[in-house]
Amino acid sequence: MKRNSGLQKRWLRNTLSILFAIVLLCVIALSIMVAAYYYSSMEAGMEAKARTSTSFFDNYVRQSYNEYYQSCAKFAQSFDSKDQMELQFVNTNNRIVASSYGVYSGMAGVTSDIREAIETKAIASYAGTNPATGERIMAVSSPLIYTNGEVIGVLRYVTSLRRADRQIMLFSLCAALVGLIVLLVVYVSGRYFVKSILVPVQELTATAKRISAGSYGVQIPRKSDDEIGELTDTINEMSEKISRAEKMQSEFVSSVSHELRTPLTAISGWSETLLSAGAGVDSAEARRGLSIIQREAARLTDMVEELLEFTRLQDGRFTLNVVPCDLRTEFEDTVFMYGSRLRQEGIVLDYLENDDDIPEIPCDPARMKQVFLNILDNAAKHGGEGGRITAEICRENADGQDSVVIRIRDFGPGIPEEELPLVKKKFYKGASKARGSGIGLAVCEEIVTMHNGVLDIANAEGGGAVVTIRLPIAEQ
Repeated sequence: MKRNSGLQKRWLRNTLSILFAIVLLCVIALSIMVAAYYYSSMEAGMEAKARTSTSFFDNYVRQSYNEYYQSCAKFAQSFDSKDQMELQFVNTNNRIVASSYGVYSGMAGVTSDIREAIETKAIASYAGTNPATGERIMAVSSPLIYTNGEVIGVLRYVTSLRRADRQIMLFSLCAALVGLIVLLVVYVSGRYFVKSILVPVQELTATAKRISAGSYGVQIPRKSDDEIGELTDTINEMSEKISRAEKMQSEFVSSVSHELRTPLTAISGWSETLLSAGAGVDSAEARRGLSIIQREAARLTDMVEELLEFTRLQDGRFTLNVVPCDLRTEFEDTVFMYGSRLRQEGIVLDYLENDDDIPEIPCDPARMKQVFLNILDNAAKHGGEGGRITAEICRENADGQDSVVIRIRDFGPGIPEEELPLVKKKFYKGASKARGSGIGLAVCEEIVTMHNGVLDIANAEGGGAVVTIRLPIAEQ
């Protein structure tokens, strides 16, 4: 829960802080843009109105001063936009000559637009604080030029910015409210999203801890089809494989213990028999005991060799001594040597000869002979009750790949279909009652794979199992 809280805080700190800064900048930028647009529109409208009024008033400027002032008073009184802005006529001394508000005696608030209009003889504007009242105003002054080119005053429009500022403030508040709503939506949806990730991750973590504590095989129900679902499938597969490996390892230890105990018991028992009998034991009994001791000792030696090969596989010390090799000769020698041994057990080993031209290929002769012997031994153990084993070596071209193919088939009961994908795995012995460590085929597949070949085990048509080894010629 602390980790989950930490992730949530990190998400809030990283994501929401950045989003808050972006929203704040957007609100400020929009407010500035709206204010600028609003003020510029007001200024443009007042300037247009001042320009039109000044053009209309040019006729009165040519009159005498008294007539001019009277004309200003009448024009101001007839001004029809009094509720929006004030019209002022200001002389060069900053004194209001006439006003649409009626009260015009006194000084006008001296702002930059009046001075600029008099000095430049062009329309000038001002937005800011009224020096007389402290109110925010916008003013536009247009110069009134006499016939001799002298500026005798300015026509000035003045309006309060209170309403405009209120509108801009209202817009800014609305924009800020929208920004807060966006932040709230992102926060709620983000919390939900983070929770949708953290809860499954928490379940996966708890299950992984159970697996590390020894609860192999435990499964997690998949609740989604996203990356979390894929991770769930991966952990489930890992748990299942660990469970299977643990079971196979336990069976392997049990099997090896039993396999080692049987020959050791025989060797120990016959050794004690021969020692206790001394010179009184007849030669037939001695030969029988020594034969059993020799056979069981050979079994122990084979098992130790298999275990050593397995440890080399696990440690990455399994190497090849590759030389050009006549694989047909090596295979035939192995078949003929092993055939004489199988005849003593009542099993016929048929070598199926052919005239295929099999070239020399680079390989490790000793390792390949180890593969042939192991497969023949498995055929005798698991399919020997069929009384016959066939072996052949030939050259085939499949899918454009030229290969040397070795096939060894027994005529026993075959392999259960559900065990076929597992027979080459380490420690797997399946339903067979035959003796063995369960790592022979795994070593064989490793050797064939290191030769860029393929080892395949299947049930043959008509009964029995067939082992096929394909070694590519071109790739060697």
